[in-house]
Amino acid sequence: MAHRWHRENATVLDSLNTVPAQDRPDLLSAPVAAAVGSLPSAEVFEIDPDLADAAALCAAYGLPLEVSANCVVVTGRRGQDRRHAAGVVLATTRADVNGLVRRRLDARKASFASVELAVAATGMEYGGITPVGLPADWLLLVDAAVVATPVVIVGSGVRRSKLVLPGASLAELPNAEVVDGLGIAGSPPEHPRVAQ
Repeated sequence: MAHRWHRENATVLDSLNTVPAQDRPDLLSAPVAAAVGSLPSAEVFEIDPDLADAAALCAAYGLPLEVSANCVVVTGRRGQDRRHAAGVVLATTRADVNGLVRRRLDARKASFASVELAVAATGMEYGGITPVGLPADWLLLVDAAVVATPVVIVGSGVRRSKLVLPGASLAELPNAEVVDGLGIAGSPPEHPRVAQ
């Protein structure tokens, strides 16, 4: 079903068989299903779980990588203190974890969170982690380039589907901060600890 923002931003994304995300909670993790009501324009489409990686998905569907965004989970450390945050960057870039994210967390060291921590803390599957439905006390950093993207694909909390929504809607999520320069030039890590 085509929706207004899809028609207004006609792109190759229009060929995806999307439905309103609120209508398919079975394609979302529990935290995402609970949060997606605040994003009425969010749509979802089912995929082969083997295509959860942004590069694989875009190749399979003939989509430009620029319409896909990765959500990375970061742990910042200062002494015994641990702080967690998420960052959303276009799939054509990599998150500036050791620079911008580390400083924003006021941490001495920052790194990708372990898969085990990210999955347990978010209630989402590895490869499906998304900015929608993150823990309420986490900072969410969204690269300005993502917000400027008319329509973006992000995880749904599970590997077997993806959300499609206006990039600007991510700026409206709880604890979201739009920052310039979060996504830096260069390919994302081939196997990031936690992405999509």
